Amino acid sequence: MNKPMHLVRLLTTLGASCLSLVAYANPYFDAKLPHHTESGFRNTAPDTAPKKLGELLRWRWDAVRNDLPPPAQSPTPTVAADLARIRAYQRSTPGSSAAQSASPPAVTWIGHASTLVQAGGLNVLTDPIFSERAFPVQIAGPKRAQPPGVAMDDLPPIDVVVISHNHYDHLDRASVVGLNARAQQDGSNTLFLVPLGQKPWFEDLGITHVVELDWWQKHTVRGVEFYLTPVQHWSARGVFDQSHTLWGGWSVFAADLHWYFGGDAGYSADFTETRRRFAERQTRQLGGGFDLALIPVGAYEPRWFMQTHHMNPAEAVQAHQDLQAKRSVAVHWGTFSLTDEALDQPPKDLALARADKGLNDTDFAVFKIGETRTVPARSAPLVALSMPGPLAAIATSAAP
Repeated sequence: MNKPMHLVRLLTTLGASCLSLVAYANPYFDAKLPHHTESGFRNTAPDTAPKKLGELLRWRWDAVRNDLPPPAQSPTPTVAADLARIRAYQRSTPGSSAAQSASPPAVTWIGHASTLVQAGGLNVLTDPIFSERAFPVQIAGPKRAQPPGVAMDDLPPIDVVVISHNHYDHLDRASVVGLNARAQQDGSNTLFLVPLGQKPWFEDLGITHVVELDWWQKHTVRGVEFYLTPVQHWSARGVFDQSHTLWGGWSVFAADLHWYFGGDAGYSADFTETRRRFAERQTRQLGGGFDLALIPVGAYEPRWFMQTHHMNPAEAVQAHQDLQAKRSVAVHWGTFSLTDEALDQPPKDLALARADKGLNDTDFAVFKIGETRTVPARSAPLVALSMPGPLAAIATSAAP
């Protein structure tokens, strides 16, 4: 990458940096919840706040001097989407609460952290971004290396969109506006599930079918339960809103698939805690742990700067084991060049990390962009159990 482009990246990084420079009173503040603060939210582990401006400048200057990231040696693999297969998935009817479908569960990698999960009779999108760039304007910022694996116009009707946090590569304004408009046109009534504090942003865009959740709260859609669960990260969309809205992963429970979406996360004890919280409904007799986990593996160099908020592949493999997932899929790589590793480095490092733990591609898979794979349906029916733990009282359930 040439020096002028590095300077552009430095300026755009600064433009999107997230230092809170003005006072902010958190309208959601609950003193009983340790992840709440009077000015926003924080991680479960101490000393995991976003890096300071000086550290950000040091990282970007080091990248300029060392001409990082290096170019990829090979492009991210892609495959033409099997649209007939995707559209053939049989959804449950809006009045149904069966949380199942005659079609087997399946997952399609659209690119970055965007996936289509078809399970429980629902079509669910994770962190959809169909724009050319992950930035407030489309004339600067990280540019995608290839088109989305499934174009927005080619998607089946979307029942639910889950958002992990509000960074631009995970919450894309044009994409959610487009998805909402598409739902209004075809009557699919897409529901947006978001972390606490993000609903007003959606409403300002005219998107009203939105439910916001705190950590460990749930929302039920036609019998499928969606829990927002903690991950170690942060939020911001501008200069003055650092950690003003919440972030998280999603733990989803349908009769035919228990699945997890990590969004964007540094390695933490949150994965073990998520497994512990749901242990009673994932016993061996009830079908075991998560059938599928979508785990971020990219944007991890340099470690001194990225480790707190972005896992490297070795940590992602550990998260897979902490969750006791039956199979995982690598996401958050190969689409946008965000940090100092080459765009094609994550799967190479993941292969080494898998081998070190005695795992293979079946255990922790690398998809081609646009690829769809069927996931074995859960072996035991979902049993309704109350959620254990001290935060059970804040759990909510409502069907749209």
